[in-house]
Amino acid sequence: MARFIDQVKIYVKAGDGGPGCVSFRREKYVPRGGPDGGDGGKGGDVVLVASSQLHTLYDFYHQTHFRAENGRPGMGKKMKGRDGRDLILYVPVGTVVRDAETGEILYDFTREGERFVVARGGRGGRGNARFATPTRQAPRFAEPGEPGEERWIILELKLIADVGLVGLPNAGKSTLLSRITAAKPKIADYPFTTLTPNLGVVKLSEERTFVVADIPGLIEGAHKGVGLGLDFLRHIERTKVLLYVLDVSKGEEVKKDFELLRKELAHYHPSLLEKPSAVALNKIDLVADRERLAPLKAYFEEKGYPVYLISAVTGEGIKELLEGLWRLVRKAQPAGPLK
Repeated sequence: MARFIDQVKIYVKAGDGGPGCVSFRREKYVPRGGPDGGDGGKGGDVVLVASSQLHTLYDFYHQTHFRAENGRPGMGKKMKGRDGRDLILYVPVGTVVRDAETGEILYDFTREGERFVVARGGRGGRGNARFATPTRQAPRFAEPGEPGEERWIILELKLIADVGLVGLPNAGKSTLLSRITAAKPKIADYPFTTLTPNLGVVKLSEERTFVVADIPGLIEGAHKGVGLGLDFLRHIERTKVLLYVLDVSKGEEVKKDFELLRKELAHYHPSLLEKPSAVALNKIDLVADRERLAPLKAYFEEKGYPVYLISAVTGEGIKELLEGLWRLVRKAQPAGPLK
């Protein structure tokens, strides 16, 4: 399985245009034939194409320089040189292309098959036949081809999912994902078990499906890159709905956990707090006194969140949670890049 790589810096160079040709007709009984030099071919473009078959930028991890083919030189008898072949580079759907120097977003791939020319090939030079005039009947010069565009770019993958699971390490996000989908993330009782994003598809019926992303857990300072924070936050941008997964066995501390999560999201980008959200109070199987869950549930409901008491281990409350998430997904607008 390819290593998960979600950000790379690469160099792309389009093909140079081929030079025009200096040539004169050489025919029997025509000692001074006119100019017949053909034009050079256009240089190949570097084209990025989105593919849903890719889920990582691993292909760009070891190879970082990419060049399209140059155009061929023009030839005599006004024959144009062959155009250089375009270089097609496939990237995962959800890839953002930035100019490495300015940070400007050049393109944002959100659909299968989208194409973007990231570097255009140079125009071929004109042959000397193009420069013949009544007063200059035998030009002995032609144009060189134009150089192809070149630039350093940053490819940044942001997974596209309907629901993003937000929680501290060991809140039970991976267990929940494995419970509700066919995904099989690594699960263990220590921080940062999830080192890479995991996607799973929830299927309530043939017509009712949605995609859930389990991404590395947040800790305080995540927006500054502490822990795996930035790895997480980059991917949560595109989700339509956020589900805060909280370990209810921690009692009143759950409220502090929730506020920490909200703070880290706000520091990264305030608009994340505007996404439709719900709260899953997980690990109710570890709570001996169920009566103390009611005040916690009421606390989040007063803040306007749908709240679900669940156990990702036993499956209790999962059906109600999925139906609630489906309703939120249906109402949510398509997620685009953050402004």
